[in-house]
Amino acid sequence: RKFEKTGVIKELRNRQQYDKPSVIKRLKMERAIYVQKLQQIEE
Repeated sequence: RKFEKTGVIKELRNRQQYDKPSVIKRLKMERAIYVQKLQQIEE
């Protein structure tokens, strides 16, 4: 959890292989949707 906030895992993943901008955008959207669902469950 702490690693996610600092972005260490994200940096490592970015360096392993090149991702197209469209793929990155899609992953960000999926993560945002997932986070929103978690927040709705908590309320």
